[in-house]
Amino acid sequence: MNENAKAIQMLAAFLARQQYPSIAACQDGRPEVNGSEFKVYSQNGEDGILLQIFSRVGVTNRKFVEFGVGDGKECNTASLAIHFGWHGLLMEANEGDVATAKRYYRARLGSRASAVRIVQSWVTAENINETISRNGMEGEIDLLSIDIDGNDYWVWKAIDCIGPRVAVIEYNASLGHEPITVAYDPNFDRYEKHPSGFYHGASLAALDKLAKTKGYVLVGCDSAGVNAFFVRREVAQDSPPPVSPEKAYFPHSKRVQTRSTDEQLDLIKHLAFDRV
Repeated sequence: MNENAKAIQMLAAFLARQQYPSIAACQDGRPEVNGSEFKVYSQNGEDGILLQIFSRVGVTNRKFVEFGVGDGKECNTASLAIHFGWHGLLMEANEGDVATAKRYYRARLGSRASAVRIVQSWVTAENINETISRNGMEGEIDLLSIDIDGNDYWVWKAIDCIGPRVAVIEYNASLGHEPITVAYDPNFDRYEKHPSGFYHGASLAALDKLAKTKGYVLVGCDSAGVNAFFVRREVAQDSPPPVSPEKAYFPHSKRVQTRSTDEQLDLIKHLAFDRV
């Protein structure tokens, strides 16, 4: 099945669930967004969650900023760019991945290729605003997505050149329920810090506390235990409804196959964390 056919099939499934909610499986008290999960280009079920959120809060300029995108083929904004005509900025540190992403989007978007700007950048709290602004993004945008497996908390905290209506931030489910984040290091490399790769980012509780200071509410997480979804408070207006970190949290689906969340944290608890 080619990508267009797959996307059409997945979108049809999403629309069917929206049209016939009464026959969908019970979500056992999970946040509303989890009933809309499906994958087209995202890593897990983020494509469906984002469509559900934007179907509720609407869109404005259809602009996005996403960084930590790898080769761009599996990220949170690909479906929006390829199938919904959105435009924005993708950033990645790896030079080879950036080259692959540029080829991929030129092939997928054709005459619309200029709608997605792809740049190589090692993102830090010190350079993030200048990097985003230099590449043509300022003011209100519809979506920000952060997945850098390191200073995610500190970089999101630093961003003030754009005002996303919706933000998707990777949380580290291995850190459990305490409001903690890794100590800031502009040269952060998760595998240099610890061979398990479990030491990175921030807990969901820490991101929720930061979100509140920035004017956002948590509306849920994907069930793979990877991404958290936040909507600006005045945009959300309780639709979808805000949820607590305890209710939204999922353990990391791959890591718990070999170690419990407590065992994951035990491996790295001796490293430097900041309680926020």
